[in-house]
Amino acid sequence: MHTRPRVVIVGGGFAGLETAFTLRSHLGKRVDLLLIADQHDFVFKPNSIYLPFGGDEEKIHVPLTEAATRRDIDLIRGSLARVDTGGHRIELDDGTLEHYDFLVLATGAAMRPEEIPGLAAHARTIWNPGQMHELGADLERLRADTADGKVKHVLFLVPPGNKCAGPLYEIVFMLDTWLRRHHLRDLVCLTFTTFESNFIQAFGPGVHKVVTEEFADRGINGYTHHAVTRVEGGRGEGGRGEGGRGEGGRVEYANGTCHTFDLLVAFPPYVAAVDYPGLPTDDRGFLLTEPETRRVKGTDNVYAPGDAGDFPVKQAFLAFLQADAVADDIAARIDPDAVPHPRRFAPMSMCVMEMLDKATFAQVPLQTTGDPAAPVRVDPDAGDDYLVGVSPLWRLGKKALGYYLPHQFGAGRPFHGGLPWHTMELGLKGMAKTLAAPVRD
Repeated sequence: MHTRPRVVIVGGGFAGLETAFTLRSHLGKRVDLLLIADQHDFVFKPNSIYLPFGGDEEKIHVPLTEAATRRDIDLIRGSLARVDTGGHRIELDDGTLEHYDFLVLATGAAMRPEEIPGLAAHARTIWNPGQMHELGADLERLRADTADGKVKHVLFLVPPGNKCAGPLYEIVFMLDTWLRRHHLRDLVCLTFTTFESNFIQAFGPGVHKVVTEEFADRGINGYTHHAVTRVEGGRGEGGRGEGGRGEGGRVEYANGTCHTFDLLVAFPPYVAAVDYPGLPTDDRGFLLTEPETRRVKGTDNVYAPGDAGDFPVKQAFLAFLQADAVADDIAARIDPDAVPHPRRFAPMSMCVMEMLDKATFAQVPLQTTGDPAAPVRVDPDAGDDYLVGVSPLWRLGKKALGYYLPHQFGAGRPFHGGLPWHTMELGLKGMAKTLAAPVRD
């Protein structure tokens, strides 16, 4: 029998760890915490973009055992099989049953390239470090193939159903810089296509303007309103086993156009990583939640922060904000004195888009719309909080975040936690004040 409230957190990613570490910071020994993860390490995926260009994967891994031990958090390796809300318990894939007083489902998202005919067979899809390393091998083959002096075509693709294509934009810009450094840019045609009406549509006109200008300056062909319908391989039927390089391959779009490729790089459609029979979900399996607390609708003590929930944009910084709201809500319910003013989720995205020669910073207050075609927009009352800036110095901000977050999580501290966060926050605010400007429509 548990004499203290027991919070079970399923998922060892951004939202799960932020929730666990924040709860421990709020409540100390007044709560029992159990973390269930299907991997040994936390992986800082935003910095996996460096792997195709020679980055060190070890730097983006944080062993979960050490972090959990530091904060006296019980850790189980396993996957969720079933949630019994009536009995306040969950079942794992090995049949283990665990009781909870509060349950946090931070199981994230998964990719479903099979939705697009031919995408899985003929594209290099990017999602995990292994696929990023495979892309690096593709790029080395591309460099070797330019020896014949013929122009090669690299096509980037954002299909319908994708919930955050930022890393794909980073890679096309980084590839442009990488090719220039190897004096190969004139031998490689770069094309970027997206189903959205604007580039990185959720982040509004300021980011769209930056991307449009960068595409023009770098000679990258960029197309919006391009919803892919199918992908075809050409001679040799080059699939993933051959680097996703179907010779003479082509992509067809709903608007009647098509583009050919030697290398196709795509971010597939998103779906929920775990099925939740009996819990309310949207058409892609994401759990329906109360906006401010991320509590699953129709439940009293089940929460879904981060990519497992129904917020339309899947992004690390937004996952942190959702996890903070979840941890505060649970802690306040356990001990109101511990968190007298619990934070609520107010979607403010913050990101740094790497280009290898410079980077773009964006701070974007978001608002949901209820429109499936454009489910979020920039908050019309954002005022000076909507900031965008481009500078080589923003690369330092990207690198600082890449060091800061793994260090925080490795120490068992939340992203928004303690003196290290206040120092990082001051640095970001200082850079934003001098290197970014409010966006005016």
